Amino acid sequence: MESGVSEDAVSGHIQTIIPGETACFQCVPPLVVASGIDERTLKREGVCAASLPTTMGIVAGMLVQNTLKYLLDFGTVSRYLGYNSLKDFFPTMDIKPNTSCTNSRCRDAQEKYQAHINSPEAKAAAAAAAAAAAAEADSAPLHEENEWGIEVVAEPGSDAVGGASNSGAVSGSSSNQAALPEGLTFAMPEAGVDAAVLQQEAVKPTDASLDDMMSMLKGLS
Repeated sequence: MESGVSEDAVSGHIQTIIPGETACFQCVPPLVVASGIDERTLKREGVCAASLPTTMGIVAGMLVQNTLKYLLDFGTVSRYLGYNSLKDFFPTMDIKPNTSCTNSRCRDAQEKYQAHINSPEAKAAAAAAAAAAAAEADSAPLHEENEWGIEVVAEPGSDAVGGASNSGAVSGSSSNQAALPEGLTFAMPEAGVDAAVLQQEAVKPTDASLDDMMSMLKGLS
């Protein structure tokens, strides 16, 4: 595990380095090192790098938390987690090793890691772990506790899954009026309009001209 804070003290990062699996320091060197710049030329006489205890505390906390997750085997161990205090941004990514790394020990570790993950034993173990995880996800209940007896039922006449309901599902139909649990009533009356009334009050076609209809409209006022 390694961490660092930028020279302006407003950002930092933590990183998990696993030989052969993730990048080493020489796989992805800092820009100053990769460019061949002498770091001494970046320092100004009598001026030290900025220091913010808050940024350092946050980065240190993330580093300790990541270390505990790795040692105690819980949660997701971050391979790389950054922190930008100016925008409250936490980028995370996997930094793969450089196959052309200048460090020969890193290249040897990469070859050993690739041989391990491509071995029949490792592939069989990965497949078994994936199958076990899928079986556990299928068998596990959506909610272990269901105090109110809520369940998902299919809509009548379709294969689609409807909304949450219980044995006394609330509906606007008269057939479910008596199925309400004790103490529950419908807030609005059931919509039961006679078809003859709808036909009587419906708008009927007319041969009246636009002028006639305008005159009728003025007569209403």
